[in-house]
Amino acid sequence: MHTAVDMSVFPSSGPQARSPARSQASNKYSLNKPLGEEAVDAAVTLTAFVPSATEAAAAAAGVVNQGYAASAESLTPPAAAEDAPHPFSNGDLARLSTSPFPGEPSGPGRGSWPAGHAETVYMSSMEDDEDGCPGVGSCAARARRCCTRKMLVKRVPILGWLPRYNGTAAVADLVAGVTVGLTVIPQAIAYANVAGLPPQYGLYSSFMACFVYAVFGSCKDSPVGPTAIAAILTRENLHDLPPEVAVVLCFLSGCVELLMGVLQLGFLIDFISGPVSVGFTSAAAIIIATTQIKDILGLTFPGSKFLQVWENLFAHIHETKLWDAVLGFVCMAVLLILRKVKDIPVGPTDSKEKSSLQKAAAQFLWLVSTARNILVVVACGVAAALLDNHGLHPFILTGTVKPGLPDLQPPPFSVQSGNQTLSFLDMASGLGSAVLVVPLLSILENISLAKVFSDGTPIDATQEMFALGLCNIASSFVSSMPVSGALSRGAVNNASGVATTFGGIYTGVLVILSLHFFTPYFYYIPKASLAAVIIAAVVFMVEFHVVKPIWRTKKLDLIPACATFLSCLFLRLELGIVIGIGINVLFLLYASARPTVCVQRVMSAVGIEYLLVTPDRSLVFPSVEYVRNMVSKVGMKQGSSSVPVVIDARHIYGADFTAAKGVKSLTEDFVKRKQPLLFYNLKPTVVEVFQGVRPGDLRYCRTEAELNDLLRSTCSGRERSSV
Repeated sequence: MHTAVDMSVFPSSGPQARSPARSQASNKYSLNKPLGEEAVDAAVTLTAFVPSATEAAAAAAGVVNQGYAASAESLTPPAAAEDAPHPFSNGDLARLSTSPFPGEPSGPGRGSWPAGHAETVYMSSMEDDEDGCPGVGSCAARARRCCTRKMLVKRVPILGWLPRYNGTAAVADLVAGVTVGLTVIPQAIAYANVAGLPPQYGLYSSFMACFVYAVFGSCKDSPVGPTAIAAILTRENLHDLPPEVAVVLCFLSGCVELLMGVLQLGFLIDFISGPVSVGFTSAAAIIIATTQIKDILGLTFPGSKFLQVWENLFAHIHETKLWDAVLGFVCMAVLLILRKVKDIPVGPTDSKEKSSLQKAAAQFLWLVSTARNILVVVACGVAAALLDNHGLHPFILTGTVKPGLPDLQPPPFSVQSGNQTLSFLDMASGLGSAVLVVPLLSILENISLAKVFSDGTPIDATQEMFALGLCNIASSFVSSMPVSGALSRGAVNNASGVATTFGGIYTGVLVILSLHFFTPYFYYIPKASLAAVIIAAVVFMVEFHVVKPIWRTKKLDLIPACATFLSCLFLRLELGIVIGIGINVLFLLYASARPTVCVQRVMSAVGIEYLLVTPDRSLVFPSVEYVRNMVSKVGMKQGSSSVPVVIDARHIYGADFTAAKGVKSLTEDFVKRKQPLLFYNLKPTVVEVFQGVRPGDLRYCRTEAELNDLLRSTCSGRERSSV
């Protein structure tokens, strides 16, 4: 196992000072974690009371090579070293300007150190991290790790908790699974309407994913199934294609998600920032609510785009059906009221002081609030059926729902659309960017849900990609539209006290029973009641409340948020999020291309004045030319050919080929001007990159003493040459 060792020297004076006693106490920290091949991520900090960086590095290297637990106390030098005077403790390093970085004294010395000063040794194995992100270990070592029992349990989580499964967990999962099932049935029918699909497609999407996620899922609170965002994305990308194309989209989404898991591309989710996510979610919620308004009012007209719907709405407003409108608005009011019923206090606030009757009443109110969707839909369906038996038809009903379970078959690779047959490639090309956008946003939605209920436990993004990919692929064999984790049902799951992902099994069984026995009764569900269920759910997805915190923290973040929101609202959802990500990437590139470069005039301990130039980040290709020009200007304007320029590279943790070429050109410029250019605190890995282009006069040092020696030799050499 290859291990990198890096040394960072912390100040011993000022706010971060470490007293000798405190430094001595720090020796008690030890390496109690093996550093062998079985360690997936060994990132260990050794705080040792050692006299020099060289000895600390040697000691740390010895610990690493041994590969077992070692105490930092073994790195303690003789006590005499504690009292030895430090060459820079007499205040002979004068600073002529304030520090550019808060909390950091300026100058390479960064204050004064005692002889035995704190050294921090960072040791990190070049292996995959816990999220499955690739390291730079050997392929053979990574292959060995993939074939261990630990990796098998990690990729099939049910193997980890099933041996410990007991009756208490089973009861908790049963209660949670049934509760979520009562929530998902009306939502599934409504989401099918949002997606522009027959109602049975929503139910088909609600059971197979539950079974698969119970085996491969890593978040017990995530109920995978149809969601509002997946539904509206499906609607926007069908383009009047047959419903079977939604099944193909589900299959392709699963393949992309599974491939992202295999290739460990979870980092792509990190490019969707909070403001972009807020803008997208809010716009999607408004679009979803807009598409349901016509069902609330009992109107029928084509179109699903935001502006198109509102234009048609005003054009057909005179056709509003009174009873549908009354039912729709009453249902919304009831749903919003029932949402708050669970918050009604019953008895004392302390649950221990409540009587059995009070506890039962509180539990009843919670159950009514949680099952509000099914209660409202069933009540409306019963009322519509009774009116229908008396020959009255005041509402627009859901209509016939195909009874029974779907056929277990591969997704259709050719469908009939009108007078033409669409091949698999025709359908894939017709879906366009949805093949990438839908799985990407589904992963984001599922991981966001997992983080909400993780209680601080790290989320394995790679495993969630695997699980979600398998859920979509398996669901496509039962005519499902794309599925993901739903936050609303996740909250129900968590509040119900779910113990494991096995709760999804009960949810799936309940959906199967409803498909087998209750589909004839779904005919009587009024569309206005389903639209009310959707609107009452998505209205809380509009996150305008975060605008104020964003304004207080960083106003610039409102630009990608507003751009994403407006683009999603008036263009297309997938185009809007691409625009938001693009703006964020531009901001990142600009920040990378324009680092802050701080300049100080410093007097060394040996009485040599020099210019200290400190870039605040690593050197990569967008920033190289900018930093090079800044350093050149500093050398010419603030100094003279006799004043050395020292580049403090303490913040430069990496570099690339372009940076190396820029540094080579910079050194050549200074050689032509006969002005000394020195690099201080340059990391060994960065030195290796710079030396790859064979610079002619690259002079660097790691310690204050080396810098003083280099300054002395440089200036004395210049004096001899001038004589």
